[in-house]
Amino acid sequence: MNKNTIAFTAPHFKATEAGQKILEQGGTAIEAMVAAAATIAVVYPHMNGLGGDGFWLISEPGKALLGIDASGKAAERATLDFYKGHDSIPSRGGKAALTMAGAVAGWQEALAVSQEWQAASNAQNMPLSTLLDDAIQLAKNGSEVTKTYVDASKKTFADLVSVQGFGSSFLKGGSLYREGDTLTLPALAQTLEQLAEKGLDDFYHGDIAARLAKDLATAGSPIRLADFHSYQAKRVEPLQIKTSVGTLYNLPAPTQGIASLLILALYDKLYKQGKTATDMAHLLIECTKQAFIARNQFVTDASRLAMDLASLLDDEQLEKMCHEIALERAQPWPHQAKQGDTIWMGACDSEGRMVSYIQSLYWEFGSGVVSPSTGIVWNNRGSSFSLQKGSLQELGPNLKPFHTLNPAFAELNDGRRMSYGTMGGEGQPQTQAALFSRYVYHNLPLDKAISEGRWLLGRTWGDVSHNLKIERDFADIAAEELVARGHDLVIVDACNELMGHAGAVVLHQDGHTDAATDPRSDGSAISGALR
Repeated sequence: MNKNTIAFTAPHFKATEAGQKILEQGGTAIEAMVAAAATIAVVYPHMNGLGGDGFWLISEPGKALLGIDASGKAAERATLDFYKGHDSIPSRGGKAALTMAGAVAGWQEALAVSQEWQAASNAQNMPLSTLLDDAIQLAKNGSEVTKTYVDASKKTFADLVSVQGFGSSFLKGGSLYREGDTLTLPALAQTLEQLAEKGLDDFYHGDIAARLAKDLATAGSPIRLADFHSYQAKRVEPLQIKTSVGTLYNLPAPTQGIASLLILALYDKLYKQGKTATDMAHLLIECTKQAFIARNQFVTDASRLAMDLASLLDDEQLEKMCHEIALERAQPWPHQAKQGDTIWMGACDSEGRMVSYIQSLYWEFGSGVVSPSTGIVWNNRGSSFSLQKGSLQELGPNLKPFHTLNPAFAELNDGRRMSYGTMGGEGQPQTQAALFSRYVYHNLPLDKAISEGRWLLGRTWGDVSHNLKIERDFADIAAEELVARGHDLVIVDACNELMGHAGAVVLHQDGHTDAATDPRSDGSAISGALR
């Protein structure tokens, strides 16, 4: 394989620039991803941050794929009694901030993997001051406010304006920022500088941990310093399925990675029935229904699983699901959807090492709680727990809630390796399936596979309805026929952010790379030889 080709994609161009800079200095895909992850936490703070979670898929040529679960567990004090008087866990404010933030621990664990790579050549990882420099400068000197930030602020203003620290961090004199304004985050800049100087472990065992714990307790969160001390990101074995086109990978529980794999495993058995783009969409939508039924029945904290999720990928189980799918008829779909705001990024370094990474706060701006002393906004992932005894998602200390997050990876039979993913809650498995199917099964160019009109069954970020949404450009082709097959659909504007921010990086067997990002985002993608 020819070396010295690199690629990076992210839903904000500043994150791509940060990743590209590290790759061009000879850094690993993991180092580039950490630089981009810190940067996008600054420029897209409504979507993700240091107070959120992360999941990694890491590929080294010739080695088994490695996963990292950097999702947070519920605090020791997060009990049913703590929420007595509530029918459900609040979605905003201190009581919504009940799970530990795992993202920074994930960076730390991934960098440990990077150092293991470096050991073969007696090299060292780049210093944190280099990896975090772009993020520090942007937090200190400011970044341009995007439309997606403005839209998220408008949507959440009433809920978050009075939440601790939110207004002073994310509003301009108590009012909404406008697109093109400059957003500075000085407290977050100081925190990033401290992490660069003292190490990422300071987030969990040092001064930053102590300040975060104090600020969260003041906001009414059940999280305490002991919860920081007991947290660790964990290396995990990814779920996988071998299909006719190659082996697909995703994350195990508590993520919905099994749903993403099921959709494509089912489509692999059915796609030859289809002849048109409408057939493709219909079959993928019906595969999605089967995958979500299984997901909702089984996925929970790993300690609570009633079965090995990999068994759902057995051929016998897949055949049973295929029998429920008809080319000419849509299955009725009452379904309770999951929402979520997230970023996905992909990287390939000059040694052919690749990363698929996702980082999230859950809803826009998470709980809305901002630690005044650190500038960190905390996630509200724990609001997806249930307060009902006996529920599959029943709240309990040290348990992890259900996660929509699931970065994807594929090793194709022709030697291509593909890192891909998206934000979008319920839409993540569907968008992954759409872009993968278009690119791999139907041979669309990578950028077209991402940019062409998409659909979404159920609820995505910023939406509460459960029907089938179709972007107008795809509806012009497919809507009439889909309605005739029984789909309950609505048409939305083309290139709609409701459909998520997708991206992909592909490394070909000859060593050249392709990368693409979603025109629905503020992102960019780079690929090519080292300069």
